[in-house]
Amino acid sequence: MTESNLTQEASTAAAAPQAGYYQRHIFFCLNERKNGEACCAQHDAQAAFDHCKSLVKAAGLAGPGQVRVNKAGCLDRCAAGPVAVVYPEAVWYSYVDTSDIDEIVESHLKNGQIVQRLLTPAHLGR
Repeated sequence: MTESNLTQEASTAAAAPQAGYYQRHIFFCLNERKNGEACCAQHDAQAAFDHCKSLVKAAGLAGPGQVRVNKAGCLDRCAAGPVAVVYPEAVWYSYVDTSDIDEIVESHLKNGQIVQRLLTPAHLGR
């Protein structure tokens, strides 16, 4: 390969948008407030995170180019807790139990379909 070709390739690569390392990230708020204020940890968010992580792995969705399940500190949506957010779509979910997590994994993480009934109301913050 000539120097000209290498320069052309590098220039093209720099101009082209880079694909993300993961297709989707889901972040679970696991924050625990010691002062008694509402928080996701009070709603067994750790169990939901663990359940989601095991489902994603069992479905073969985990890893580069696919899905990453992450823990997060406070996402500042306590009034809607427990919450999780899926990126790159920036879709916020409020969930109640593992069946809700099952639906998020199957519909959104696997098939790209937002679970409308679990969307966090836009006005709910801290």
